[in-house]
Amino acid sequence: MNLYRSVRAVTGASGNGPIDWVAVAEAAKSATDPGSIDLSAVEQTGYANDVRDARARVRDVSGVSFDVPDTIEIQNRHHWIDANITTFQRVMEPIEEHGPAILPGVARVINTGTMSFMLALLGNNVLGQYDPLLLADGEDDHALYFVHPNIERIAGKLDVDFDRFRRWIAFHEVTHAAEFGAAPWLSDHLEARMESGVEALAHGEVDREAFRELDAAMTSVEGYAELLMDEAFDDEYEDLRRKIEARRKGMNPISKLVRRVLGLGMKRRQYERGKEFFERVVATTDIETATRVWESPENLPTDDELDHPERWLTRIEA
Repeated sequence: MNLYRSVRAVTGASGNGPIDWVAVAEAAKSATDPGSIDLSAVEQTGYANDVRDARARVRDVSGVSFDVPDTIEIQNRHHWIDANITTFQRVMEPIEEHGPAILPGVARVINTGTMSFMLALLGNNVLGQYDPLLLADGEDDHALYFVHPNIERIAGKLDVDFDRFRRWIAFHEVTHAAEFGAAPWLSDHLEARMESGVEALAHGEVDREAFRELDAAMTSVEGYAELLMDEAFDDEYEDLRRKIEARRKGMNPISKLVRRVLGLGMKRRQYERGKEFFERVVATTDIETATRVWESPENLPTDDELDHPERWLTRIEA
């Protein structure tokens, strides 16, 4: 980790665009300890077994046929930054193309520093990631990453068994693979709303409907994943959830502010709201009915229906 090099990369940001992405990558990685991924043969097998078992269990519980990526990546923090910087770049492209060019040199340094900070912070905290590769043009259509140094660090801080914690993370990410496997249209649906919302922002407008629909879809994604976790994970894990929640609440005010700025508070709200929606659906019907959410985009709950699951049930069973 070299903070001087990180600052130098940001202040030396150059190019024609509002963000110097080469400097973003250098600054983010210079400010981040990569961590070790020198895994033993037993640890490597553990990751592979967790993903394999999760795929089988989630398939059994949901009745959904899906595949996980052919290659499961065990990453350090720098690997994760490299894997995600292109996603940030794709999302920001409309704003880079159409945003106002006021004091471009100063703005470039500020924007580059902001993006570097976000990637460095996320790279230090992400545990696992199922990546549907939204907005990507390559041949690969999805990816699955585990940031081993972060899993190891957080397991130690929570004082929980590493193997059990790693398995819990694997199950959670595989549930997301099941959702996108059950709904081949989901990636396009999310991409369209994301592009519409960002394009509007680039022109100084807010497409509230696009962001509302995107939020409702992501709330469904987070909530259904928790539903499957409750049914599929082959161990009790309420203590893991409780310890993570206690750690989040114990953060200092600055850390909490940063989480809000990065939208992590919104993700938490999506998880809680989605979980309650699907719990109420299953309590009234069954998991097969809940899975109908992935039959088509029209079956996604609206913002109103997320708070009133009975209205969603009435609509899809009509």
